[in-house]
Amino acid sequence: MAPSADATAPITGRAGQVILVGLPGSGKSTVGRHLARRLQQPFLDSDQVIEQHLGCSIRDYFDREGEAAFRDVEQAVLAELCRRPRGVLATGGGIVLREANRNVLRATGWVVYLRSAPEELARRLRHDVQRPLLQVQDPLAKLRELHAVRDPLYREVADFVVENARRSVPMLVGTVLMQLELAGLIGTDAATQDSAAATVDEKPSLR
Repeated sequence: MAPSADATAPITGRAGQVILVGLPGSGKSTVGRHLARRLQQPFLDSDQVIEQHLGCSIRDYFDREGEAAFRDVEQAVLAELCRRPRGVLATGGGIVLREANRNVLRATGWVVYLRSAPEELARRLRHDVQRPLLQVQDPLAKLRELHAVRDPLYREVADFVVENARRSVPMLVGTVLMQLELAGLIGTDAATQDSAAATVDEKPSLR
């Protein structure tokens, strides 16, 4: 179905960006791509931009230079990406650890926290070999540790919290659009069309 005119209405307030935060595997990139398509806005993934900047994978850089050096690069890239006047941005799971980043997120756009239980993320990421913090003997214990530290920080910056317990991508996108519509940031048709689509595709599709 082609999007209506209202679906492309600009998001108002702050810098006009929608920024997705959440733990690794919570669906930020997948939901972000679909959300940007529905809003007809550009999409960027901060981790992909970081890897383009580094010329290597985040895992390789992490292993070689350490977490502190990676967080320096992450902070610089976030500051640059947040200068965009509009769009949808998916961020890395640890983006909220630094206060400077949290300040930028709050000042830049409308922040959506995709919240997942550690147990669900462990199931989803059981074959993952790319996320450096999860290359440990007990990934579930690590995810529980990350959740305990980061959940309050995600909530601190979030304008909207969306629980994504085994919801399909269309359902999650529809929920985000409804939140944006209720806040008066987009037209009504953009939200109602994706809500209708969510009833057609109910299968979980986040990995």
